[in-house]
Amino acid sequence: MENPKKLIDKRDFLNQIQVEDIPKIDLYIDQVIQLFETGFADSKRNDEEKILTKTMINNYAKGKLFYPLHNKKYSRNHIMLISLIYQMKSVLSINDIKHVLDGINEKAIQQDLNLQPFYESYLHLQKGNIESFAGEMDRQEKEVDKQMKEAGEMAEFERVLLIASLVHTSNLYKRAAEKLLDEMNERVDS
Repeated sequence: MENPKKLIDKRDFLNQIQVEDIPKIDLYIDQVIQLFETGFADSKRNDEEKILTKTMINNYAKGKLFYPLHNKKYSRNHIMLISLIYQMKSVLSINDIKHVLDGINEKAIQQDLNLQPFYESYLHLQKGNIESFAGEMDRQEKEVDKQMKEAGEMAEFERVLLIASLVHTSNLYKRAAEKLLDEMNERVDS
């Protein structure tokens, strides 16, 4: 089986919109889409996959996942929020994402808010997550190898076992995020 480190390097798991990539001027929707297509290009499974579409962004706006635009333009803060939404949408429902970001959006509406320090912290955590992920991939691959040697004739399904194990790990993280969100909602309701 392919070495997990090579797999991680090959897929470029560090794709993200960096602060320095976000223009200091407000952008129109087509410019936002292009920024995301460029920033996340290496994370696409195939060339036909779209990272972000006008429909997606409009749905995020209608769902109030980010605070209102000014003159149909997206500020740096909007782009940072859309990046967070993009990452969360594969795990959380749109409604859950709205709850997670409600406090940030309320603060943005009430006063001028600079999300840059928060977003930089998020990017820093992502880098640490990649390193942890690489170690965990290595550990899981070794465990799968061990289990497959014990299984004997089922060794041809080594990759299937690794995929199933990774999906389970992903589900554990998803449930942890949902529990934290539920606790957040309980505090708001109290």
